[in-house]
Amino acid sequence: QIYSCELEAVPEFQGLQDFCQTFPLYQPGAHPVPGEDPVPVGEFKGLFRIYPLPEDPRAPPPPRCFQELPPSQPQTCLVRVYVVRAFDLPPRDRNGLCDPYIRVSLGTKTLGQRDQYVPNTLEPVFGRLFEVMGTIPLEKDLRVSLVDYDLLPPDQEIGTTTIDLENRLLSRFRAHCGLPTLYHSTGPGCWRDQLSPSRALEHFARTRGLPAPEFSADGTSVIFGDQTFLLSQFERFPSPRQRPPELPQERLALHVLHTWHLVPQHLETRTLYTSTQPGLEQGKVQMWVDVFPTNLGPPGPAVDITPRKPQRYELRCVVWNTRDVDLADVNLLGQQMSDIYVTGWLDGLEEQRQRTDVHYRSLDGDGAFNWRFVFSFEYLAAEQLCILPRKEHFWSLDETVLKVPPKLILQVWDNDKFSADDFLGVLELELTKVPREARKPQECTPTPQETPASFWRWQRVQLPSRFSLFRRRRARGWWPCTVQEGNKRRLSGKLELSLELLTAAEAEERPAGKGREEPNMYPRLPPPVRPDWSFLWVQSPLRTLRYGVWRQHRCRITLALALLLLLALFLTFVYAAP
Repeated sequence: QIYSCELEAVPEFQGLQDFCQTFPLYQPGAHPVPGEDPVPVGEFKGLFRIYPLPEDPRAPPPPRCFQELPPSQPQTCLVRVYVVRAFDLPPRDRNGLCDPYIRVSLGTKTLGQRDQYVPNTLEPVFGRLFEVMGTIPLEKDLRVSLVDYDLLPPDQEIGTTTIDLENRLLSRFRAHCGLPTLYHSTGPGCWRDQLSPSRALEHFARTRGLPAPEFSADGTSVIFGDQTFLLSQFERFPSPRQRPPELPQERLALHVLHTWHLVPQHLETRTLYTSTQPGLEQGKVQMWVDVFPTNLGPPGPAVDITPRKPQRYELRCVVWNTRDVDLADVNLLGQQMSDIYVTGWLDGLEEQRQRTDVHYRSLDGDGAFNWRFVFSFEYLAAEQLCILPRKEHFWSLDETVLKVPPKLILQVWDNDKFSADDFLGVLELELTKVPREARKPQECTPTPQETPASFWRWQRVQLPSRFSLFRRRRARGWWPCTVQEGNKRRLSGKLELSLELLTAAEAEERPAGKGREEPNMYPRLPPPVRPDWSFLWVQSPLRTLRYGVWRQHRCRITLALALLLLLALFLTFVYAAP
């Protein structure tokens, strides 16, 4: 359960003051400053109850509220503080960011190191666990502070939140350790409390003044609080193979505890404040706290909340062909044409920009390339974002981590030698939501459409219009290339691509070079088959005359040469006549 406020602010838990309430103590005779609240000098914890007595002296007295009191001597407890992340922090540095780290204080003990800060962020992800021993109630106030790291001390305090551990330990809502949804004795979500669910149910019965629970021999039923609970009421499994291997008595006890609306396994959001600006929020921190009295035995293993590390992937994109690309130029003979090439990069990784060779003199918008793009990036699967660590300036000491969606950007251009290249269209493919490819260029449209999974009419199962390349790993087909015109996007060409996503280990086992360079494998890319007139006219002017002039005007040129020959013969005859 994720709470958007402090656990004490959740209405059903009564501020965790159901056993005893906290009353601030003020110095008598003190005169507070006008406009400011008086400063308390201490706290008094207690609870007052008034019992109505019956008029009949023979009637039984009303039930007492204070039946099971906690031990009056201090308790030594192990406190586990889990700090997941913080957000909405105020900037503390000149770049509008801060370098926060955590400082945990309980009594005279302080945990947290300056060098474990998260650089250049206002939304740090910590994933830190702190364990500290404390004596309650002598050391009841747990202070969790976020501090901004500076190269030269002292560091600036961002904000602090204070948690009353005594209230969590004494509350009858069992706030010292949240109840998980399921019971597991092993694995990452194993039971971490000191008492098993059945013993926790017995302890809960004593604190509420109820008789101890009575379990059946097989542990599938229990009598508690004048009610009978069956394990089948909470769990229904269609086959014995799907039943969990854990003890049924422990699972049933956990379900019964949940019926009393106790504090569940949770993540609370606490507001940070600072003494220099009281009452003004300084951001929020998401965390939870477990308190374990040492007299109840050792607790279970701690929860590992270390932030997940991104995984390195390699994207291989092969540009095979283009179709129906806009023709942006006009040659000397008045023909519309384009010298087509394709550039590509991943969003946020412009330094990895790559481009194909040029398909010269395309007269119909068709181009052949057989060119491979290779992009390496780090991807965090839990957030479906690419991790981009980089330094904003060359003098920056720490890297700033940016998170962007994994998006492949392909642009089609017309190559010009004596002017700026002409933009012909763009294709943007977000790798987690790739539009389904078209099998033929005639089926390629700007809007993705659902396609049948089978050619047979009686098996027309519709496939979704988008897919995740991280699941499918490979795709080949045609995708539309568009250009913005006014408020609409117009189809300006079609690209035949092959997309393949590999992990770092797979990429090392199956190496492939960029373009058509070695190692030219997976797949092997042969040189493209292009028309004879696909060349640069500056390098071959005679071939330009051959394919540009001769092919189109050969009849006229032949007739003109024949007429010139006849005219030369006629002039020679006239000149030689007596």
